[in-house]
Amino acid sequence: MTDKAQYVVKQEPFYQPQADEIALYEAAYASRLPVMVKGPTGCGKSRFIEYMAWKLGKPLITVACNEDMTASDLVGRYLLDANGTRWLDGPLTIAARIGAICYLDEVVEARQDTTVVIHPLTDHRRTLPLDKKGELIEAHADFQLVISYNPGYQSLMKDLKQSTKQRFAGLEFDYPSAEVEAEIVAKETGVSLELATKLVKVGAAARQLKGHGLDEGISTRLLTYAAKLIEGGIEERAACRMALVRPITDDVDIRDTLDHAIATIFA
Repeated sequence: MTDKAQYVVKQEPFYQPQADEIALYEAAYASRLPVMVKGPTGCGKSRFIEYMAWKLGKPLITVACNEDMTASDLVGRYLLDANGTRWLDGPLTIAARIGAICYLDEVVEARQDTTVVIHPLTDHRRTLPLDKKGELIEAHADFQLVISYNPGYQSLMKDLKQSTKQRFAGLEFDYPSAEVEAEIVAKETGVSLELATKLVKVGAAARQLKGHGLDEGISTRLLTYAAKLIEGGIEERAACRMALVRPITDDVDIRDTLDHAIATIFA
């Protein structure tokens, strides 16, 4: 028997609301609607789901999706051991059995033939067929399925089918306003609001280059990395180059442009 307690979020994660997303999610959960969370990399999607699981007092099972993930990785498989074969539930199956929120992070990275297995859980049936085991699971009353992806980063070859998209209610995220983002960075890392505001200015400069040489702008996550380096004693401009510029581009011209912006902001 799976222990629910191991999946419970025990401490409140820090989350700074941007609009009415908390109320909207609570309404969706009250009706057990499956939810799709869309937004750019590092804007707080996963933190939001973690916070909501804590707020609702529900266990959370997170799956980091990837292109090698199979349906068996989600639902389970038979394993060989000293006594023969035994069935091992996958994370989706565990969530459906115990009434957890199952969060499929960056679901579009998974193969489309894998994501099809979630369909029966996202309509009136709320069931999960385990074909290999010959079992049909009726989802626990508290079960909810949540998926996330970054629509701006995906190619046509990596997008969700309409038959999947139209099974979900949707919440759209973006990077916070400059003021809110600075508060988040300061709260997360302990740096001053003045320093956090400067880091956010660097982030804004990079985001203006998205689509003009950059696939993605600097995420809020990377801003906290830079702040932690500075808090740990690294010189501000060196920390910004390491945490904010080098990870996102190998283009010399873009790198130099961002390095110049950092030098100006931290002059």
